This record gives sequence, C-alpha cells and structure tokens, in this order.
Amino acid sequence: MSINGKAYIVGAYEHPTRKAPDKSLAQLHAEVALGALADAGLGKDDIDGYFCAGDAPGMGPLSMVDYLNLRVRHVDATDTGGSSYLIHVAHAAEAIALGKCRVALITLAGRPRSEGMATGTAPRAGNPNIPEIQFEYPYAPTVANMYAMCVMRHMYQFGTTSEQLAWIKVAASHHAQHNPHALLRKVVTVADVLASPMIADPLHRLDCCVITDGGGALIVAHPEIAKSLQRPRVKILGVGEAVKGQFGGEVDLTFSGAAWSGPRAFAEAGIKPGDIQYASIYDSFTITVLMQIEDLGFCEKGMGGRFVADGNLISGVGKLPFNTDGGGLCNNHPANRGGMTKVIEAVRQLRGEAHPAVQVKNCALALAHGTGGSLGLRHGSATVILERE
Repeated sequence: MSINGKAYIVGAYEHPTRKAPDKSLAQLHAEVALGALADAGLGKDDIDGYFCAGDAPGMGPLSMVDYLNLRVRHVDATDTGGSSYLIHVAHAAEAIALGKCRVALITLAGRPRSEGMATGTAPRAGNPNIPEIQFEYPYAPTVANMYAMCVMRHMYQFGTTSEQLAWIKVAASHHAQHNPHALLRKVVTVADVLASPMIADPLHRLDCCVITDGGGALIVAHPEIAKSLQRPRVKILGVGEAVKGQFGGEVDLTFSGAAWSGPRAFAEAGIKPGDIQYASIYDSFTITVLMQIEDLGFCEKGMGGRFVADGNLISGVGKLPFNTDGGGLCNNHPANRGGMTKVIEAVRQLRGEAHPAVQVKNCALALAHGTGGSLGLRHGSATVILERE
C-alpha cells in the first residue's frame, strides 16, 4: 500500500531546552506534545493515535497515554533507536490511510545531559538475554569505537580523509550559529576539528554529536484535517525502512541501511535524489552523514568525502543544504536519538520557517533520514520524503 499523499505533517515542535534537571521525562513528553498541538492548531481531544519509542517512561504508550490523558484507538511503540521517529511517521501515515486513526501524535524526550550519561564512550550494559551480547560484550564495545571502525574501513577502501569528514562539522556549525537554542553555536574550521581530542581513532571530539536533554513532537493527520488547518501543508510522499545486521558474519562496514530504505522511499515518492532541495541527515558522528549521503544516492559510493568537502553541505553555498538547525553535531541530540529533530527541521524548511540565513529558497522537496543502533554493528534506517503542497 502506498502512503503517497495520504497523510500530512501538520504540527512540529522542538523543546528549546538543552538541559532540564528540573523536569521529569514524562513532563518533557507532555510539553513537546502540547507544543506540537499548538503549532498545528489542534487540541488534545483531537488525538486518536499515539506513537512513542524506548525513550518513553514506564510501559511506553500505556504509561504515556495515561499520563497525557488521551483517548486513542491506535498505538505504536516501534523502537529502532534514532530511526524510530521516522518509522513512526511512516506507520502513522499507514494507520491513517487504513482508517485506524485520523490524528497521530509522536513524541520523543530524554535527559542524558542532566543524568551525566557517557553516551558514546561507556560500554553498553551486558544483558545476557540479548543474543549478540555474549559474543560482543567481552570486547567492551562502545558507540564511538563501533563508528570508528566504519571510518577506518571507509578510509582504507575509498581514501576518505579526516579533513573531509571535518567539513561536515564545519557545515553544521555554520548553520548552528543562527540557532539561538543550539548547544554549540561557535563556527569551527577543519583545523579546529582535527585539533580536538581523539575519542576513538580516527574520530575526534568534534566529529561526535552533542549530548542534550529535551525532545520533540510531531502531529500527522488525515488530508481532510490538514486542509482544514491554517498551516502550510507538508505532504508525506514516500517512506522506507530497513534493518542492517551482520549477515551471519559476512560483515560489510562500508554501507548503511540507507542503501535499502532510501530507494524504497524514492520509489514511493516518484522522485530521484537529484530532486531533493534540502536533506536532514542523521549525524551522530560525521561518518554517519558521509555514509548516508552515499547510500541515499546523492553521490557514488566512496565519493562521499569529495562530496562533503569545501562547504558543499552549507545552505546557500553547497550542492546539498543539510541540517540547517545545526543538527546533532551542534544543536540537539535529545535522548541519544536524533531522528525526531531531523523531521522537525525538514518541516521548517518546507514551511519556509527556518532561520532566514539558512532557509533554502523555494524549498518544495525535502528528505529526512534517521539511523538507530550502531552503524558498525546492527542498526535501523528510515527515510521520509516530504513535499510542501
């Protein structure tokens, strides 16, 4: 079943805080929900579908539907890490097309900064019920070193350099300087990135995303409801999702699940990568961006380093404006899951509501892509293509 044009994103809200020691996780979920409803011009009682992932407290939708005092007839707790919220957009559109709900609320919230989480460098907890743990945990895998393996392989196979990767952070910082809520607003240079401390060779500190509290929410609605609201209409054109594992030991670190989710989304939307005017690309690390740009078809495999160099991701300057809010590298990476913010900034661009300094002129087609899990081990990928109607 195609969802092309069968649902719209009518509300989007990003929490302004980057540190919330005085707020509970449930409170953050509630605040972003209210923000998205206000943005859409809808009320709590209009919601009849609710979507959340593993960041939600308690028993996910059971706890949050009760906390928010919602009356819903459809829920979804799909959890694929940072790609969850793009999958939720897809699943909400599918549910609306099937008549399961008419107004879907998607929320994300987290407090890793207040809780002092060493997200990228601390070994993950070894739960023996997870099938891969008994093989991987003895080596103390961390997020950073799993991504560093991908960098090393990409450098070896394609000649990618640290200088090329640094341009991704440089581009993000050029955009973040215009975002009053961004955690890091200082414009950096390639030299700054390379001079920052090494975290997991060859990833430097400035190759890594920020750690923030906060959250975001989206409202996805039936076309009839979207047309009744006084907001620019953002149509969902195409979606794709995929899971990449290790293929029983046939490991290939040079590509991501975007190689599968991207073509599926483009096929459903009926467009090509060259038609995209703005891209929100998941940026847990600089290598995440580079590999996804290749896998989504914006350049040939192995050519990502050359593609991102010399400012080609900077709005108003380069070939592919990306993450004009500063992204996870500079702005916000709430709950260690940045997929929600990718959709929110794509919506802003299509509505013409991004900061004037980074707004893409006459932006009509945008892509948002999320990765969840570990690029070097197993991860979920989700691609959403949006159009301003």
